[in-house]
Amino acid sequence: MVYSIETMKDDVYFILEEGWKAEPYAILDKKGKPKKDEWDCDLIPKPLVINRYFATEQAKIEQLEADKEAITREKEEMEEEHSGEDGSLEEVKNDKGKITKGNVQGRIKELEQELDWGEELTILKDYLALLDKESKADKKVKNAQKELDKKLLEKYKKLTEEEVKTLVVDDKWLATITQEIKTELDRISQRLTQRIKQLAERYERTLPELTTRVDQLESKVNEHLNKMGYLLN
Repeated sequence: MVYSIETMKDDVYFILEEGWKAEPYAILDKKGKPKKDEWDCDLIPKPLVINRYFATEQAKIEQLEADKEAITREKEEMEEEHSGEDGSLEEVKNDKGKITKGNVQGRIKELEQELDWGEELTILKDYLALLDKESKADKKVKNAQKELDKKLLEKYKKLTEEEVKTLVVDDKWLATITQEIKTELDRISQRLTQRIKQLAERYERTLPELTTRVDQLESKVNEHLNKMGYLLN
């Protein structure tokens, strides 16, 4: 019901007024001017069209992002290992505690003029190489995203009425409602499972077992009372 009121209702109003059309619009900045290469579509959000028509391109972008994240993690591990009071990367940090490419390059030049630079030069060169790899990986991701966005915009312009109906009804409405129902069923299932577990633990011991246990405890109590001089009838 929440999805129906918040989303489907607006979609139906739009369709009644404009028909089965998916027209992208430019995203505006605070001054009301269109942002460069930024656009969206309320009736059919970008992910729906990507999932149906550009899954291969999206998978490529996700792999490029994963490659970039791996390089970033390697760089961060190197920063952690070689930072600190005696760390080779400590000297190339700026006033804000950040390592800049310019500082690294400058320190490398200084060390190359010295006769005894130890392992510091090697560490700095390795770190600089990671910075370059990270920058190139980031550029690949942005280029791939830009290329996909270009294809995506062209696809929106060519969507037929039948394609729009499929995207809205099947991929948006029914898919969302189905997922919401599944989530609710999973929640109910978890509650029932927990309740059954509680009941099983509560009634784990049978009535005869409990009766026997009560008799045993009663017998022990009577023995103690007899020793204390209390005679029971």
